Amino acid sequence: MDLRPTADRLRETLFNVLTAGNPASLEGSVWIDLYAGTGAVGIEALSRGAARIYFVESSPAAAKLIRENLGSLQVADGFEIVQNDALKALRQLEAKARAADFVFLDPPYRMEHAYRNALEFLEKSTLVKQTAAVIAEHEKRFDPGEEFGSLRRYRKLTQGDAALSFYQSTSKLG
Repeated sequence: MDLRPTADRLRETLFNVLTAGNPASLEGSVWIDLYAGTGAVGIEALSRGAARIYFVESSPAAAKLIRENLGSLQVADGFEIVQNDALKALRQLEAKARAADFVFLDPPYRMEHAYRNALEFLEKSTLVKQTAAVIAEHEKRFDPGEEFGSLRRYRKLTQGDAALSFYQSTSKLG
């Protein structure tokens, strides 16, 4: 398995940014945890009040690990594990008329093309609510891009060798 779980400190930074000044801002939110790996980010979102998480993971072993992690925490609902290639899974979710408040994508760092593919898809997709935040975790030395159609990066945080790029629809940013 090619797993690189989001570091605890970086995950804490992510959620601190998303809840700045309003710890309840995640209550009832819907997430897509794309390239979910161990499911750590989605599980953290559930623990902070998210209503629904779609864990998207192509690896059968990683999907099994997500199920085990959720089971060990006695989480029985509020999630769906979509075991498929990222873009196919996004198309499936879109066909089911799902819409997310937050999309977190964290492909294996060596798959630099996956960032562009996912961000270009999400920019046009009904999966992303108008007010949604799309967050990409990536290597500090790699820049996934400033803008993808109407999705524009509004913040970039670096911690150690990793970075988080935050995107939102330009119509929301004004």
